[in-house]
Amino acid sequence: MGNGKALVDANFKTLRAGWGATSSAWERDHGGYGMPESTLYDSDFYAWANEQAALLRAGQLSAADIANIAEEIESMGRSEKRELVIRLTVLLMHLLKWRFQPLLQGPSWRATIRIQRSDVADHLADNPSLKAQLPEAIARAYGKAVMEAAAETGLPEATFPTACPWSFDDIVSEAFWPESERH
Repeated sequence: MGNGKALVDANFKTLRAGWGATSSAWERDHGGYGMPESTLYDSDFYAWANEQAALLRAGQLSAADIANIAEEIESMGRSEKRELVIRLTVLLMHLLKWRFQPLLQGPSWRATIRIQRSDVADHLADNPSLKAQLPEAIARAYGKAVMEAAAETGLPEATFPTACPWSFDDIVSEAFWPESERH
């Protein structure tokens, strides 16, 4: 643990300088580690994150801001789910445009669909547990895709199916291109 403590001490020595704390007061008030979590967490997230990483690497769990670390980890999970919904929204919106505006189909739409399919597949490969969230993610994404497709095409929202008409396998299949409906 000697090397870990040295790493933490070195990181905090740098951080302390910016906080204006003297070494002796710092050691007395904080046992040599960290400034009060809520203060740093609220005022300088980057410094807080580096501090917490150093504490965890050094095995100094008792000095770590466990509550905020847990919140940030949960927030990262929510961000991954949001990313999936965003990618599906763009993909579904372009599939809707492909289906409902066949005369405007072009290489740009095709490229966007192919790229989003690839990005969705990559995201799920990086986060396989999100597969269990697909029904909810597709439903959320489809609702947004309808609004965006209506705005971009000028077609009324009622033109589009109320629920996603395609399975996930179709949505991400390179071979799937929705049949056109002329309006």
